[in-house]
Amino acid sequence: MSAGSRVLVTGGAGFIGSHVAHALLQSGRQVTVLDNLSVGARNAVPEGARLVVGDVRSLGAVRDALANVDAVVHLAAQVTIRDSFDRFYEDLDTNLMGTANLVRCIDADRVRWFTLASSMAVYADALRPDPISESYVTRPLSPYGVGKLAAEQICRQMLGQIGVPFTALRFFNTFGPGQTYTPYVGVITIFITRLLRGEPLVIYGDGEQQRDFVHVDDLTKGVTASLDQSPGTFNLGTGQGTSLNALAALLVARLPGPSARVLHEQARAGELRFSIADIQKARRAFGYSPSRTLVSDLNGVIDDIRRRLAT
Repeated sequence: MSAGSRVLVTGGAGFIGSHVAHALLQSGRQVTVLDNLSVGARNAVPEGARLVVGDVRSLGAVRDALANVDAVVHLAAQVTIRDSFDRFYEDLDTNLMGTANLVRCIDADRVRWFTLASSMAVYADALRPDPISESYVTRPLSPYGVGKLAAEQICRQMLGQIGVPFTALRFFNTFGPGQTYTPYVGVITIFITRLLRGEPLVIYGDGEQQRDFVHVDDLTKGVTASLDQSPGTFNLGTGQGTSLNALAALLVARLPGPSARVLHEQARAGELRFSIADIQKARRAFGYSPSRTLVSDLNGVIDDIRRRLAT
């Protein structure tokens, strides 16, 4: 997509979406944001973007947001794995039916690209802490993963039928400044918030499960770079795994205190044991090369959360 093209970013007032919207504006593209502001914030929408306040499930809001756009980056979603068991209907309603609503409103004569933010939750559990490629078995362990995989398949089939190029980007565990705290999403934000509040960290299971933590800036670069290349399905992570025990130890060392301790509770259903991305396909296709690391970038997240807790 060239400079001057017009891109709709659904969920563009949220953590990842606001970063993507800003990067697209910086590249010379025009941006429309569709967000219901249930989690995202109006002030997170970058200056210069057109904001449509509405839900991705709303026919009127989606049609309004799609007016005169050339490409879609679909990030709006209910993002939680554990909570998707208790709220599976609401989760699927947004993540699957909201996606279907967006796809049915696409004008194939105008829209020349559609990108879906998918998830590592579409994969089956890995047997070892090794990076998994896009060809790895897709057998989700949670309703959230089921919805994301179904959304991929609906987009691939229906957009393929009308000739709109489609890319699915499978995000791994994203971290960085600006993530809204919830008890269910973003273990780094959760851990830092609890330590700053003087609360113990809670790890479900033995803590040896591994995650691939990718900084939001690297993820954003991957999203924007993928718009100019061949469509397909791509992992966006780092290729490096970190256990939750190691993450907790790293944070406790940076935020020591009398309450800086770790508690273990029973493992929860739906969570992968090992989730590490093989990123070679994205590297070859559009030069994806993450440069941020946990060690170098945790302090920025700590400072951001400390500021927000003080206000």
